[in-house]
Amino acid sequence: MLEIVKGMGLLLLVLIVFSGFSLKAPKGDRAMSGLAGAAVATFLVEAIHKYISGDFLHFQFLGEVGNASGSMGGPIATILVAIHMGVNPVYAVVAGAAVAKVGILPGFVAGYMVGLFGPILEKKLLKGVDIIAGALIIAPVSRWIAVMVTPIVNNTLLSIGNMIAVAADQSPYIMGFLLGGIIKVICTSPLSSMALTAMLGLQGLAMGIAAIASFGGAFTNGVVFKKLKIGDSSNVIAVMLEPLTQADIVTKNAFPIYFSDFIGGGLAGIAAAYFRIINNAPGTASPIPGLLAPFGFNSPLKVVMALGFAAVGGVMGGFLGTMIYRYIKSRRIELSRKKIVVEQ
Repeated sequence: MLEIVKGMGLLLLVLIVFSGFSLKAPKGDRAMSGLAGAAVATFLVEAIHKYISGDFLHFQFLGEVGNASGSMGGPIATILVAIHMGVNPVYAVVAGAAVAKVGILPGFVAGYMVGLFGPILEKKLLKGVDIIAGALIIAPVSRWIAVMVTPIVNNTLLSIGNMIAVAADQSPYIMGFLLGGIIKVICTSPLSSMALTAMLGLQGLAMGIAAIASFGGAFTNGVVFKKLKIGDSSNVIAVMLEPLTQADIVTKNAFPIYFSDFIGGGLAGIAAAYFRIINNAPGTASPIPGLLAPFGFNSPLKVVMALGFAAVGGVMGGFLGTMIYRYIKSRRIELSRKKIVVEQ
């Protein structure tokens, strides 16, 4: 129980910091979008092509593709974060090339810092020499930042991710429900569950729970949108495939959606815990990556079974959540009417 409390407490602390950074830091939301993209470009490609196409199906070339992509987490994070923040693409690539063989999180920090001072530097330098001079300045600065923050990242975020992984291994069903529910809420919110799980470097059963919960919770979102008549059929499909595309609608109907997501994601997480789904591709906590990545680390039959039960759990979460929400809403309306009658 202590490990559960510690793991979830640290996760909530990281979530608070993560939310504050995304919402309040200069261009924080853009930086997080870049990190999520980097997780897909590296970890997801690695999971599918290295472990499925390469190790399982024995396509050597595709295995090499996956291995190469997985080794580029730091540089790709630096490049995409900087570009998302509006940096000159040449500066972004220079910064990324300089952090070769560095992890995705130090690369993210380097990209964010370059994203802040890169545009200022470009304005200060004379036209004609700005690209060359800027490249010569940015490359060492980017490398220095990444190297300096690596020990800090390893001793904080990655160690927290390890604690969550330990808690998931020791209490799989409880953590399956709690972690699955929280991750699905984050997946549907304007924040990025891919970025969060990449920041924590989640692996093993904990990342398996996060991935399967993201997939199963997609069915929760579909049921909620249908039952509460939110949007049309295209909105239902879009929110199931990628919730961030419907961020404006989700924000307007936050309570029933997030409440249902916690239940549906939690039930899907229990399915992942029951089948002991392992996922060593951090950052793949989203419906489509969550569907694909587990195949790289588990037997196909086990993954299919887990996905099936997760989908059922997601549907149940949608029906149960909307039913409770409608009951609460009807009770509020009834109490309001009684209050008006008494006042009259």
